[in-house]
Amino acid sequence: MNINPELANKFSWRAPESCADTGWNFGARFGRMPARIRGRSHRFRPAGPLTCWYAPIPAGCRCGEGVVQTERMRIELATAAGAPDRPNEDWTASVLPASGRGGGLVLLDGVTPPRGDDGCVHSVPWFTARLGGALVELSGSRRDLTLREILAESIRRTANAHGSLCDLSHVRTPQATVVVVRWDEAAVEYLVLSDSVLLLESPGGEVRAVLDDRLDRLAPELLVSDAVADARARNKEGGFFTAAADPAVAERAVAGQVPRAGVRALAAMTDGASRWTEMFGEGDWAACLGVLEKEGPQGLIDRVRALETADTERERLRGKTHDDATAVHVRL
Repeated sequence: MNINPELANKFSWRAPESCADTGWNFGARFGRMPARIRGRSHRFRPAGPLTCWYAPIPAGCRCGEGVVQTERMRIELATAAGAPDRPNEDWTASVLPASGRGGGLVLLDGVTPPRGDDGCVHSVPWFTARLGGALVELSGSRRDLTLREILAESIRRTANAHGSLCDLSHVRTPQATVVVVRWDEAAVEYLVLSDSVLLLESPGGEVRAVLDDRLDRLAPELLVSDAVADARARNKEGGFFTAAADPAVAERAVAGQVPRAGVRALAAMTDGASRWTEMFGEGDWAACLGVLEKEGPQGLIDRVRALETADTERERLRGKTHDDATAVHVRL
């Protein structure tokens, strides 16, 4: 197993007992994960953004050859909570490979409910962990399903996990924005629901933003308060949509695919990270992707935090001073 020596000091890696031991030869996600290398057990907590390299494993490979350093693919992830006294309601994970080919990523931005009754005994992080886990499993194992079908099934599974104490018809039942991307040697598939952002960069450097802009297109009178937005626009025809408890919302997602040869890099961000472009206007989407390429996801988040702190007169800020912010950058 060849491991980047700069990372070896921070992380331990899991090597399967055999190449068929797991469908994922390597995955990077936040939190604690077990590692086993040559029979030794370790646990670690990442000291910073996770970075991994992956190359396809040839048939008949020896145990431990699943992770190699290569310039073919690089994935970096970073997240920061909006406030130290509140849990981070964002969630992200990557899958390498997805059913033995290519890879995938999932990014969710949990919707913070207003204070009061939301009809549910569960927290937003409970919801995003279960929805995200189902999306990762299905996008990594079911290539026979489209991303819309995967989202619908993941919502269905999560709704079934709530139990009888939760009112899933409540307009503020736990919910989230969604980005799912899956790629192989032929195509890059994508799905975006609500206001998280996906960027696709071509080999020539052109950057395309995949956006679900329904929220931006709403009449201002629909957004004068949470109560008005909930009553007239949230998950309603003519309004905007998030992943909550109704699997049918998957049909509302912006979804499609592009040839794999047409994508050099991609990035996904919750709106707490995309503020750099959308709220503060520091640069267009191409410039934003450039920051991710040069400084990594943590560099982008650090820039956003500095802008938020400096805007003491709230000339640009809307809503929370600091929002949960998560970004993922993938170099294919």
